[in-house]
Amino acid sequence: MSAVLLNSTMRAAVWTAPDTIEPRQLPVPEIPAGWALVRTEMTGLCGSDFSILHGTHPRAEAPLVMGHEITGIVEVAAETGPAAGTRVTVEPLIHCGECHPCSGGDTHVCRALKLYGIDVAGSLAEYVALPASALIPVSNAVPLQEAALAEPLAVAVHAVSRAGLAGGERVVIFGAGPIGILTALVARHQGAGSVLISEPSEARRQVAEELGFATVAPGDDPIQAILGATGGDGADIVFDSAAHPSVAAMLPRAVRVRGTIVLVGVYKKPVELDLQALTFAENTVVGVRVYTRAAVERAVELIESRELGLDRIPTQVFALEDTRQAFDQATASGRVLKVFVSPAAAPAARTQESS
Repeated sequence: MSAVLLNSTMRAAVWTAPDTIEPRQLPVPEIPAGWALVRTEMTGLCGSDFSILHGTHPRAEAPLVMGHEITGIVEVAAETGPAAGTRVTVEPLIHCGECHPCSGGDTHVCRALKLYGIDVAGSLAEYVALPASALIPVSNAVPLQEAALAEPLAVAVHAVSRAGLAGGERVVIFGAGPIGILTALVARHQGAGSVLISEPSEARRQVAEELGFATVAPGDDPIQAILGATGGDGADIVFDSAAHPSVAAMLPRAVRVRGTIVLVGVYKKPVELDLQALTFAENTVVGVRVYTRAAVERAVELIESRELGLDRIPTQVFALEDTRQAFDQATASGRVLKVFVSPAAAPAARTQESS
């Protein structure tokens, strides 16, 4: 480690108890062999972070530095991997390498899967230590707030891949949160014939429309709208990014015979689902868990291509010291789709919402 960082401290936001985040000074992480030290530029907040904050996540234990949507600059490089000064995104998955899925190359569904920022320290700090193998370079030519979307975009890439979308399909997406919107963008880019989004929030429905997507009109029954848009057949592919019991009840009626339902959002508890309807229609139901390494790499390619129009997604950046306020914004379900925390931002300062 450089002399500047040796035995020094860093600013961090530490989750210490349910609904409690405290600014602290912590030692700069030590760097094991094969690891790198990354200077954090941006950390995105997501649903799993919300459950940690509220004390309902099944694995996270306080005190914890959260943050698994990581974008930063390599400060101290490993012997292999990206060189110092390289901007990187992170594949934050920790797998055992020994279970049946891991032995078959499906490390993202490891039976003991863990994540940086959930099971061990993450990036809501000035620095984070990570294995060099987890780092994926991202061009400095890409605006930082677009580069910082790599991890959630990888979820969307993986979801569309799991759907088997080949082009021309009529797609329906429940939920216009960050994952729903990113899934819609990827599906359209990959050639979906049409994309219809069902979203109860007026603010988020407007964002979807500004991005060029058709939406279910306020007050309309989603199923009637879907049937009307598909000649009474139902969608070829339905993505559920809402993970709400009311949506689960609609899924069998939203999809056509022999169509595909993709469960992108994570349900917190079992819900009722009409399995008879799915059986009689010979529907395919596909689960999605995080992403593969290939999906992260593809997400970076899409970001660097600038083809998705990610600059049009409304975002907001908070200072590290204002992390608790950042969570308040991220859970508000308003127009801002993605909230980031940056150690470089001044405390109590907010960037203007991008549009």
